[in-house]
Amino acid sequence: MPSLQHIYGVLQNEMSTVVGVSLTRLILATILGGLIGMERQLKHRPAGLRTNLFICLGAAMYTLLSDELAVEHIGDHTRIAAQIIPGIGFIGAGSILHSRDKLVTGITTAATIFVVASVGMAVGGGLYLTSIFATGLILLCLFLLGRAEERFGLKAAVYAYEVAGRSADEVTLEVNRVLESVHGMADNLQVAPTPQHVRVQFELEASRKNQREVIQLLKQSSVFESATWLGAVSTE
Repeated sequence: MPSLQHIYGVLQNEMSTVVGVSLTRLILATILGGLIGMERQLKHRPAGLRTNLFICLGAAMYTLLSDELAVEHIGDHTRIAAQIIPGIGFIGAGSILHSRDKLVTGITTAATIFVVASVGMAVGGGLYLTSIFATGLILLCLFLLGRAEERFGLKAAVYAYEVAGRSADEVTLEVNRVLESVHGMADNLQVAPTPQHVRVQFELEASRKNQREVIQLLKQSSVFESATWLGAVSTE
């Protein structure tokens, strides 16, 4: 039966080698995944702080386990880590939504999940500088490219509007007339009659520049009793 001193020596040796390195890698993976997740959280994306943090931490953990278990049981060092990619693909596919005929959302979220897992794998494999540089590059792309797309109108966004008028036919015709100026089409148009007037809600997919032009034209129209911008339906 091993003595207490022997057990203490084994634990001390393990803590100073394998466990110490593992803890360092897991903490770093948590920090890097949290940084990317915070950016997603601030933009109110479905995969936010905790999701990205757990994905990065989990990828690092599985990479560590893949190596350590192979040493313990004499096996392939990459067997477990190789299964991370199909698993992340499954999660990413679940974040992509087909809400209407041509509107697909969640592509950026799925791509972020995919790359966050790679950061976790890099940390788990001991590639500290690579993982830190990759995290900085990801954050730079998410911040700067998003701003560039918005500033230069490189990507269309979907916004919802509500207008009110005397009759549904009159309001619908005026909406189509306004949208014709930006070559847009009203999507998901809904009519709600009330005793006082008719409320019509619709969505438009166009650049932010055209969206601003549309709301100005809607408010200037004498046909509408009111015109309200309801905000973005879904942006990435």
